[in-house]
Amino acid sequence: MADLKGTFLLGPDSGRVIVKTGRTGLAARAGHDLTIEITGWSARVTIPDDGVAAAQITAELDLGSLAVREGTGGAKPLTDSDRGDIAKTARKILRQPAASFTSTRVVPAGASGGAIEGTLSLNGRSQPVRLQVTSPAQGRYRGGTTVKQTDFGITPYTGFFGALKLRDEIGIEFEADLDRAARE
Repeated sequence: MADLKGTFLLGPDSGRVIVKTGRTGLAARAGHDLTIEITGWSARVTIPDDGVAAAQITAELDLGSLAVREGTGGAKPLTDSDRGDIAKTARKILRQPAASFTSTRVVPAGASGGAIEGTLSLNGRSQPVRLQVTSPAQGRYRGGTTVKQTDFGITPYTGFFGALKLRDEIGIEFEADLDRAARE
């Protein structure tokens, strides 16, 4: 990223945003660990002449665009109907249809990555987060963090009369390719 400068506009054509859930409880074997993609999102990355340490990143996430991509574990494989039901339930649990991220600091750690610190706003609450980032190739980035649903006023999903529970901690991951991004 050190050689890149300017403003990059990212979205589903130039990256991905993934949410990963885990299960717990007495009936955990019946449920699935889920990989859910947020298919509607946009981000703006501005890298000034000062370099990556002075970069500003913002992202808007459409939580109405959740798509269940994978379910591992569980008593039986996920069906298309299961995927639709899970996405519908997730949208009901989330009281607001959007989430956002605004960086407050970028911490480079050599040519292969670093961290992005900022604020995640979700469900009417804001919390500081730190995204660990790697750069497998020039202009390509992967990163993620773990957040607690309860920090954002979300009660983790339970089923089977409380015997199956979603873990409070969920993973948020992203991939971005600045070469495929629009430039402003």
